[in-house]
Amino acid sequence: MTDVELTDLDRQYLQQCVDLAAEALEAGDEPFGSVLVDAEGVELFADRNRISGGDPTRHPEFAIARWAADNLTAEQRLTATVYTSGEHCPMCAAAHARVGLGPIVYASSAANLVQWLNEWDVPAGPVAPLPVTTVAPNVPVRGPYPEFSQAIRSLQARFYGITGI
Repeated sequence: MTDVELTDLDRQYLQQCVDLAAEALEAGDEPFGSVLVDAEGVELFADRNRISGGDPTRHPEFAIARWAADNLTAEQRLTATVYTSGEHCPMCAAAHARVGLGPIVYASSAANLVQWLNEWDVPAGPVAPLPVTTVAPNVPVRGPYPEFSQAIRSLQARFYGITGI
């Protein structure tokens, strides 16, 4: 858990990530959403999970890294912040670090997701749920934030057909 308090801007963008995750769930995708914000706090790009079409790499964090590489200078990437509903998976953390993006602020952690899936007896996925700091140790991270992670838990439960959450 992070000791850094959320600003109003942080709350705004984390709520948008939760909303994007809900949109993904409604479209049949796993509930994840992310927003890229510049140094002045202006939204540059937002996306949701899009893996239901058959491409398991269509994570919003990976889309952000690709978009940033194509559209921002190295300095703009370094000073941009990625807000996301869930801590980056190793693939997305590596892409984030490779293109030189700045901080990550996440609503729920990989450890949260692992705990929830274990509680619900959902089998582990094909990739180890490593923290961003293990995959990309120089990327500053903040999260999880319980005021948002509970909403993400509910969306994940719905995705996996868990009732009573």
